Amino acid sequence: MASPIEDYALIGDLHTAALVGRDGSVDWLCLPRFDSPACFAALLADHDAGHWRLAPAGGGTATRRRYRGDTLILETEWDAADGTVRVLDFMPLRGEAADVVRIVEGVTGTVTMGTRLRLRFDYGSITPWVRHGEREHAAIAGPDAAWLHTDIALEHHDRTLTGEFTVSAGERITFVLTHQLSHLPRPKPVRPEQALAATEQFWQDWIGRCSYAGPYAEPVRRSLILLKALTYAPTGGILAAATTSLPEQIGGTRNWDYRYCWLRDATFTLQALLGTGYVAEAKAWREWLLRAAAGDPADLQIMYALDGTRRLTESTLDWLPGYENSGPVRVGNAAAQQFQLDVWGEVLDGLHLAREAGIAATDAGWDLQHALLDYLEGHWREPDNGLWEVRGPRRHFVHSKVMAWAGLDRAVTAVERHGLDGPVDRWRATREQIHADVCAHGYDPDRNTFTQFYGSHGLDAALLLIPRVGFLPYNDPRVVGTVEAVQRHLSADGFLLRYQPQHDDNVDGLPGTEGAFLACTFWLADALHGIGRAGDARQLFARLLDLRNDVGLLAEEYDPAHRRHLGNTPQAFSLVGLVNTARQLSGTSTRTSAPPDAQHTAPVRPGGSRR
Repeated sequence: MASPIEDYALIGDLHTAALVGRDGSVDWLCLPRFDSPACFAALLADHDAGHWRLAPAGGGTATRRRYRGDTLILETEWDAADGTVRVLDFMPLRGEAADVVRIVEGVTGTVTMGTRLRLRFDYGSITPWVRHGEREHAAIAGPDAAWLHTDIALEHHDRTLTGEFTVSAGERITFVLTHQLSHLPRPKPVRPEQALAATEQFWQDWIGRCSYAGPYAEPVRRSLILLKALTYAPTGGILAAATTSLPEQIGGTRNWDYRYCWLRDATFTLQALLGTGYVAEAKAWREWLLRAAAGDPADLQIMYALDGTRRLTESTLDWLPGYENSGPVRVGNAAAQQFQLDVWGEVLDGLHLAREAGIAATDAGWDLQHALLDYLEGHWREPDNGLWEVRGPRRHFVHSKVMAWAGLDRAVTAVERHGLDGPVDRWRATREQIHADVCAHGYDPDRNTFTQFYGSHGLDAALLLIPRVGFLPYNDPRVVGTVEAVQRHLSADGFLLRYQPQHDDNVDGLPGTEGAFLACTFWLADALHGIGRAGDARQLFARLLDLRNDVGLLAEEYDPAHRRHLGNTPQAFSLVGLVNTARQLSGTSTRTSAPPDAQHTAPVRPGGSRR
């Protein structure tokens, strides 16, 4: 059985990543890249689906663990009866192939260790042929080949490698698992100690560029390292999470594949990167965004694969029971084909942010934005599936309309502030139409709050973004009323739900419920700060920081009742939220949006009709 979600740490090489439990078991690893089939899939089943355990022979969870300084080198320690032992886990960043290096280090006394390596390709469905040697072992099946080099002898039974050995104080024993596509030449072997030094140097150099020096330095730096670890180096794409199908409700069906790049994450991610000194990463992400969005604006998707691939066909892996029997296990994501109006605004807002930060625009990039704006002008009145990718009927979601406004607003700013060309009068007029439409149909004057969609009585945490994008200022009574209503009605022990899944005729079309959404709770902290409740904002942020696991990871959601992480992990949206809120509360946020026009602050007329 897999460990609790919060018991996992991450190691990675900017091509893929592995999850390592407190029991010393690698329970998740996709090779050769993040969205490839897993060779260790115990996370979604049991150890028969593939895992690699390396721990004291007696078993049990680690006494303590940490990352080595500001790196992605994991140090896990056990205090056993006869001594203390440490395991170093990391993935060298060499690009030629993927390697998992595990070094056992005796700290005190002499400890008996055990290892069990069970490779199962294609999410546990394929058992490879294993060639067993004295110190080196090879496994192959179809497109996958792997080699394990060890300092000790192992036994081979049922295509599984096992062994016991002792390690004394000052002694080091190494293991290197290397993967390559089976039709390619075998890569050069890794020298563990040299790889350790090089990996440590890489991460130290990278975090050394961080410009954040506020009061939340440790969580910000750790979150940035994890965010970097979710970056696919060849393209600059940043995936939403390293896993698929970790449930939003234990035993439920809300299990999705997050190993892709969402366009709506662009603005938040750019804010975090640019605000902490990572201009090169921001440029790479901007270039990925431009490539992914290129083409017919009508074909813009909400998400793409790491390399920009559009077809993300969703299917289920019926031989896997799912994390704690939370099925189905899904690969691919059918939401890629949904119409989500806000994405056009998100892309334009993200490119605006890069422009404001001094990342030079290109003619091709501005031409693309023209095309996106033309599409937005012609389609902003249409209902959509909303940013939460609901699988119920399309609605006139307020957040979607607000982001359509933001897209036009950024275009007007590009002309007025940056001297770019475009039909600015027409863009201004459309912007004003959208603003008036939202205030007339998406606002409930009786309750003094914006609503989830036109005609709805439900609320949505995304309404907290209304002032953040400049649609209305934080001191507008409608914004204050919305923030307070969202906090009051969507709170789960102080943390925030995205919306009430069963409210308004089951808007998302799915059974069951979900946990508190961490990114939304960071938005709430930002909004509380914006409306003048700085003390409440800091208090909420402190509680959010306490939700991180012992090595700084945050999943997508949190279950306040059972005090557990839920959803895919580590979640980029949560990590980005942490960084941006830390900057906001530290006074280092430089989020720039167009100054509100007069109509943005005008009060809405009482009794306005709502669809």
